[in-house]
Amino acid sequence: MASERITLTVPGPHGDREIGLSSPSRVLWPELGITKRELAEYMIAVSEPFLRANGDRPVSLERFPDGVGGESFFSKNPPKGAPDFVEAVTVTYNSGRRHPQLVLTEPGSAVWAVQMNTIVFHPWASRTADTDNPVELRIDLDPQPGTAFAEAAAVAPVMRDVLAEAGLTSWIKTSGNRGIHLFCPIEPTHEFLDVRHAAIAAGRELERRLPDKVTTAWWKEERGERIFVDFNQTNRDRTMAGAYSPRALPTATVSTPITWDELPEVDPTAFTVRSIPERLDAVGDPWETFGAEPGRIGTLLEWWERDLSNGLGEMPFPPEFPKMPGEPPRVQPSRGRHD
Repeated sequence: MASERITLTVPGPHGDREIGLSSPSRVLWPELGITKRELAEYMIAVSEPFLRANGDRPVSLERFPDGVGGESFFSKNPPKGAPDFVEAVTVTYNSGRRHPQLVLTEPGSAVWAVQMNTIVFHPWASRTADTDNPVELRIDLDPQPGTAFAEAAAVAPVMRDVLAEAGLTSWIKTSGNRGIHLFCPIEPTHEFLDVRHAAIAAGRELERRLPDKVTTAWWKEERGERIFVDFNQTNRDRTMAGAYSPRALPTATVSTPITWDELPEVDPTAFTVRSIPERLDAVGDPWETFGAEPGRIGTLLEWWERDLSNGLGEMPFPPEFPKMPGEPPRVQPSRGRHD
């Protein structure tokens, strides 16, 4: 028996594209009954703000062939047979290896990604014109056990103040889970390691102001019930779910841009694949003008150098990274003491 297949008409900058969608009735979110077709239609509905936030940059696709309850894997390179409107750009990974990485530039490419069973979209912080220099400083406020979204929301305005003192404007979105992301548009004048150091400097300053609520400790055993500023999300080829990307959670939540005025009362669980199109119709895209006035990270890098002079050195890198200059030993403190 031939597999079920439909064709969707997807508007785009080059006219309509007819894109095939196999198994459109496959349920991706079992608890809600959201199907592959619904996800494709969601991507069409949100394509303008989605591409404004995630297009024209390297992107990794997190694919779930059997829905959110099944196994997943990442696609970074264009697969064989990808249509010609799915673009690519050559990037350099942390190993020094260079390889083409996927780029989404029009609604049809986002729907094609859904056809490839993509649920979560992970964009780089740099654009295709210069993949080595980010155009965003990203701050990931990650709740630890014993904390939740409310605790992240309580410290986010203080981080906004820290970044404002450094000359940066913060835009905010829900992570789609329990955390909060602050994105600051920046001029692409520094490479990823510098931007990581800027994020560490901001995190350390926030930690000094809220030591009982915030931590930059890389090792989980040292974090306690505090909000972790995950500075390693600013590394090359380390990404977080993009704006308007669904999350692979049972509730089909979406990483959603919000205004600062919304933050005190916002319920991140209300932002789902089914609710976001209506929200966009009602209030528009809070990130519509994101990037219009990029800042510079010079002040944060001055803070980084100040902290180095005061004895605060490099922080650990993720385990898949090569050993980096000045990095402390990659061993958790309790094991190091035992050894």
